[in-house]
Amino acid sequence: MLFRSTYYAGSPWVGLAVAAAAGAVVALILAVACIRFAANEVVAGTAINILFLGLPAVLSGAFFLSSGSTPQLPQENLLPDIGPLSVMSLAALLAVVITAYVLYRTPFGLRLRAVGENPEAADAAGVRVLRIRYIAVIVSGVLAAAGGAYLSTGQSSLFTRNMAAGRGFIALAALIFGKWRPWQTMAACLLFGFADALTIQMQGVVKLPSGEDVPVQFVQMVQIGRAHV
Repeated sequence: MLFRSTYYAGSPWVGLAVAAAAGAVVALILAVACIRFAANEVVAGTAINILFLGLPAVLSGAFFLSSGSTPQLPQENLLPDIGPLSVMSLAALLAVVITAYVLYRTPFGLRLRAVGENPEAADAAGVRVLRIRYIAVIVSGVLAAAGGAYLSTGQSSLFTRNMAAGRGFIALAALIFGKWRPWQTMAACLLFGFADALTIQMQGVVKLPSGEDVPVQFVQMVQIGRAHV
């Protein structure tokens, strides 16, 4: 849906807006399942993940007659860079700053943390627990969709099947590794990103002092370590 909107509208910003809206809808479905009907978050999230492993390929085949990949976007339709960094990298840094401020410097952030840590006490204090939970899940869906949008309109110029390659689970691992705090989570993301970039650079490029290539087993060790930290 994102790529189709970007392709036909000729603007990555339109595609980004559509991706954010789609992310909000999917997050709302998850929120209704888990909050309204008390479904298990892991089970509901896994079911949605399995659904969307196949749905993009179906839509790609319907709109572009190819379920494997879409046509490439022209350069002017890609998300721009600002100096050496992409605009989405700067937006991600800004999101961390805003998130940290909202969580620890605003009444809404205090209520949000109270709802997450002790919903019964928050409810007794008059906080609208369900409303805040819905808002939190929907906002997270919008942010996750924005990250996915960057893959096909920033990092790459086309959509390919399963191009996320498990990055959502790596993001979840970074969140846990960062102990649910914005700055620590960003540091964990940078660590995982560094490990990912390192594996790419070491493949046939980095050599040992003897002049031989770095053993492929060492590259695989870094990849496995990144996935299981």
